[in-house]
Amino acid sequence: MARPIRRVSPWAAALLAMAVSTTAGAEALRDRFSAGGYFRIMTRPDFQGGSATLGYWDLYGRLLNEGPWGALELKLDIVQNNPGRNEPWAAVFAKIEGGSFANTDTGRGNLGNYANTQLYVKAGNILLDGVTWQIGTLYTYPSDLGLYDMKPADLFWDTVGLSATWDSKYVQLILGVGDAGFFTRGPAYSTILSGGGFLKFHINHFEVGVGGQYRYEPEVAGNQNAPYATPGITYEDYVRGEVVQHWLQDNPGQTLLFPKPEPRSSQSYKAVAYLGFGGFGPLVWDSIHFNFQRLHPLNTATEQDGQYTIYIHDLTDERYSLLLGNEMQIRIIPERLDAVWGVLYGHDYNLKNTVAPGDDNRTYMSTVLRLQAYLTRTVHLLVESSVAHEKSDLGNLYRTHADSVFRNTNGVPDTRGLAFGDSDTRDTWQLKLGPVLNPTGIGIFARPSLRLLYGVQYSSQQAAYTNSFVQTLNQYNDFPTASESHWHHVLAIEAEAWF
Repeated sequence: MARPIRRVSPWAAALLAMAVSTTAGAEALRDRFSAGGYFRIMTRPDFQGGSATLGYWDLYGRLLNEGPWGALELKLDIVQNNPGRNEPWAAVFAKIEGGSFANTDTGRGNLGNYANTQLYVKAGNILLDGVTWQIGTLYTYPSDLGLYDMKPADLFWDTVGLSATWDSKYVQLILGVGDAGFFTRGPAYSTILSGGGFLKFHINHFEVGVGGQYRYEPEVAGNQNAPYATPGITYEDYVRGEVVQHWLQDNPGQTLLFPKPEPRSSQSYKAVAYLGFGGFGPLVWDSIHFNFQRLHPLNTATEQDGQYTIYIHDLTDERYSLLLGNEMQIRIIPERLDAVWGVLYGHDYNLKNTVAPGDDNRTYMSTVLRLQAYLTRTVHLLVESSVAHEKSDLGNLYRTHADSVFRNTNGVPDTRGLAFGDSDTRDTWQLKLGPVLNPTGIGIFARPSLRLLYGVQYSSQQAAYTNSFVQTLNQYNDFPTASESHWHHVLAIEAEAWF
């Protein structure tokens, strides 16, 4: 028998329509907007006078060598992308990030420590099918070295402009062009044209990509922020800060005739390559990264308390950097023991600097091995060790003892010496271990991770970690000279998560 039809009052119908409309609107709004991000926060009590990091930098592995960090990535669909339909779409993306949280560092969470590092619009199915257009910041990279927190094969970190990405089943092509002037020069802005691209092939268990970026800063006579060179100066005088002093000694009474800068144009470039493969037996994934670049020339330095500006294009236009890295993820015992092994090699050289040791003329290499055992699906044990060797290619750069000299010439104490300390090498070993709680289950890179870690470092350099020790050997110091400190110990309580 048919059921009787119940009449619905007009007021009830109106209220129902409003509720459905409100729910649908809220659902549409929720679908249009999405947010995600990353954070790591920690406390690392240090009873040796350090500043809460185990060593100096990520060459020894990022774990315990990095400070706090937070990133928030936002996306708003302006015109939603309907899968399977060849219709125009557009979305706005933004990323805000920085390295400070309340009570974890000297910044104490001040929002001045954060920046809007990325803002861009993406749009597709306009003009060319299968092409995604991007206007704004153009940063892109194919993969990263997770153990070192490095992205050697990245492009366009410094560029704002326009890019086009074409994706097919086996090929991805990215082409971009824009301006890198504000990132490179800051307040002393000068236009730096930037262009390049990245081509990647991917099939089954393999990926391979090559790319590059070129920057050009034109000569603009009269623009005080454009590239210039002060003629007749030497690199040694520039390093010592004695360009003006020596010129005035050679030209007495001619203070107002100090050489005028000569206009120049500047160029720099980067070449990158990437190879990834995996899914073979215990090998989960292996990624190899290559990066070679000619750094962009610097513009100015000041002397005599800022009274004179020295234009240093010709002293800084041949600085080069090579970086080669590999990271391998291995499943040793399925669901019981995983490993990640990384290797890094770098070489920096400055053809204009042949007199003073520094980070612009050095060779370094490192290996990091992390093991993670799964006691249960959520309780793990982490063990990581690293060995690194750093060599200054122009002489002494490191102090090996608490009473080592600071300046020297060919190893002989000299207050005007260009070399520093008493060794041209720094060898560093680190070990980190402790329990990890992973609520999402097994996986070395599963997040969130709640960690209680002990870290120990041995370095051939004296006090090779950030610290507040007195940095002179004067007998009248209020604070005594630091004792020998080659071992460094840190206990860390930290959390890291993607969300």
